Amino acid sequence: MKTTIAGLLVLPFLALDPSPAAAQANRPWCAQYYGSLGGGTNCGFTSYDQCMMTAGPGTGAWCVQNPAYQPYDGRRARPRR
Repeated sequence: MKTTIAGLLVLPFLALDPSPAAAQANRPWCAQYYGSLGGGTNCGFTSYDQCMMTAGPGTGAWCVQNPAYQPYDGRRARPRR
């Protein structure tokens, strides 16, 4: 019974984890959308051609390079001591 109560007390704090999602997309191309109520951005494309398949004629979008893109080199960062 005490374990159940302790688990229920800790559960809300686990939901407030500030760490980013592990599957965060980091792709080099973005589709920029515009419209009368503003616009949006989708930076989930690996190539210009892939972006243009989504942002084709009549979609109200165009493709730009992602200014926040950082290529992944496969190495893990070493912890600082």
